[in-house]
Amino acid sequence: NFLMAAGLEQLLDFLETVSFSERELRWLEKEGHADRQLLAYLQDFHFSGDVYAVPEGTVVFPDEPIVRVVAPLPQAQLIESRLVNLIHFPTVVASKAARSVLAAPGRLLIDFGMRRAHGAEAALLAARSAYLAGFDGTATILAGQLFDIPVYGTMAHSFVQAHDSEEAAFETFARTHSGNVVLLVDTYDTIGGTRAVIDLLPKLRDADIEVRAVRLDSGDLAALSREVRTLLDNNDARDVRIFASGGLNEYELERLLAAGAPIDGFGVGTDLDVSSDAPYLDCAYKLQEYDEIPRRKRSTGKATWPGRKQVFRCYDSDGKFGGDTVGIESENHDGEALLLPAMRYGRRLQTAESLQTIRARARRSLAALPDAMRSITKAADYDVAISGSVRKLAADLDRLTP
Repeated sequence: NFLMAAGLEQLLDFLETVSFSERELRWLEKEGHADRQLLAYLQDFHFSGDVYAVPEGTVVFPDEPIVRVVAPLPQAQLIESRLVNLIHFPTVVASKAARSVLAAPGRLLIDFGMRRAHGAEAALLAARSAYLAGFDGTATILAGQLFDIPVYGTMAHSFVQAHDSEEAAFETFARTHSGNVVLLVDTYDTIGGTRAVIDLLPKLRDADIEVRAVRLDSGDLAALSREVRTLLDNNDARDVRIFASGGLNEYELERLLAAGAPIDGFGVGTDLDVSSDAPYLDCAYKLQEYDEIPRRKRSTGKATWPGRKQVFRCYDSDGKFGGDTVGIESENHDGEALLLPAMRYGRRLQTAESLQTIRARARRSLAALPDAMRSITKAADYDVAISGSVRKLAADLDRLTP
């Protein structure tokens, strides 16, 4: 029903620092990919253009531009693939994560997807995108260092298997990780593992060690969580929470909570970090103006709207999105202008936003979605109008262009 813009921070960092090393230039020359004139140009290459963008954490819809680059054509063309790469993937994951946030309101949500992500950079950007969209943290420790994202972890099945008994594994883990004791109870049998935790609780309490949660990672999570909750409540362990993982996505979260599963938090992994049901967007980076003359691609099924454009968003009386208009940048339309200046002459106009600021924007954006658009099932399309001026400009170009 919607997308959530992400990746702008990484794009701006790339544009501020992009350059060619001597080693890279020698390789281009050796392989015949650049002549002397091009090599001289690349030797001093830096991006000197302007960037306008929808701030990260903003909900956006089809047909809306989210980044506009105004730069000399060689610069604007050279950055194309990396620009799309840095905006596309974070936006995919942030949009997927936002759906889990809507499906499981008030529940702890942790990114568990690093091992299935398509490479280390993807894992890090997925952790950041999920967090800005409303997740509470990540299991990827480097993302905690780089982006100041809260890091969460539990224990491994291999840790349990390396001990002679579950109870021995639980006690060793609890005594060496006393600040964050979350015990994985399904290595052999979920109910048996829970009973082992219950038997161990008095000894740990005598040592002032608190078990924060048990983790379920397999089986019928709805039924098992109810049985585990009953066992814990009947054995003086009402303060021990239940955390679940294993093949989860927004559809499974919604199903579990609709079934009344008493689960306090979820680790969402593979389906989030690879966005398994929608792993790519049909996004593009196209020339819309050259030498102050509007341009437009007219290929069948891939036509673009010409000119420098702006997105104007209106709100209804309840503060919900009331419809967007894509207009010419210089037009005046009712509503909030979404594309904001981010870079001038190759330099940022503001310091990098904190993830907390972006998370707050994402919360506001999700809260302002019309009720039907908050569902994880398909709603009627949101109203994105193309202004009359944009349509006229396209028609005029079509008449003038052979």
